[in-house]
Amino acid sequence: MQIAYTGWTWISAREPEAAKKQLEASFKECKYLGYDYVENFAFIRDYYAENPDELVKLQKRCGVKLVCLYGHFGFDEAAAIETGKKQIEFLAAVGGKFYNCQNSGFGDDGPPERPPNPAMLDAMCRVADTLGAYAKGLGVTLCFHPHFGTCVYAQEEIDYLAAHTSPENVAFCIDTAHSTLAGIDPAALIKKLGGRVRYIHLKDVDTYALSLAEGSEKMASFRALGLGTVNFPAVRAALNEIGYDGVLCVELDCPALSNYNSAEISRHYIKNALGM
Repeated sequence: MQIAYTGWTWISAREPEAAKKQLEASFKECKYLGYDYVENFAFIRDYYAENPDELVKLQKRCGVKLVCLYGHFGFDEAAAIETGKKQIEFLAAVGGKFYNCQNSGFGDDGPPERPPNPAMLDAMCRVADTLGAYAKGLGVTLCFHPHFGTCVYAQEEIDYLAAHTSPENVAFCIDTAHSTLAGIDPAALIKKLGGRVRYIHLKDVDTYALSLAEGSEKMASFRALGLGTVNFPAVRAALNEIGYDGVLCVELDCPALSNYNSAEISRHYIKNALGM
């Protein structure tokens, strides 16, 4: 399997040249720690859209491969499809093979966890199917990411999206932490979705901190690998059972230490506990 790290947390600058330097720092630090593959949010397209080859050269210079861009879209279907196509085109131009995507949230001040909304789910199915077919034509696999605080999060919502999208066009990215927040065993979810699992996000969860949290604060319970209670050996066994041989991408939304230290902790865990 390919071990990756997602580096969007390095990028705090809004000025393009400063953001590019932060992206380069993420590539170099990940490579030094033993991550040969990297992921980032699709907003980095804004910095390289006029010259994608600049990003290709940066990858080569740093010794890493950008395997995935991660996009977000709302309920304006036309806008979501337009933006998604541009991001997918850019991803293909720089050699990436996976387009992770999620709903960007409910767009209001209401609770982050809600009953399933068929109209919202249908919109996400249409967007995902359209972009998935487009991506396939460019050699890119679209992977939908169930996520806390969105309309595709709970088991019922995941099942709905799986049943109402084409397996040929729409795969899944399973995130071990977001599954845990939803009360789903990530290993069981991987086995249930089987061959439609084409990308994995690894992060741990401090379930004691989670038990004390409410609302959006639940995501503050995310931890570097080995510092929580997610059963990663079971996750790996489930992946072996379905014949998965793709990317395992570590992600941590809010590093307790620096980005580098958090990535280092997770890399040691993958090597020493999972033997990878």
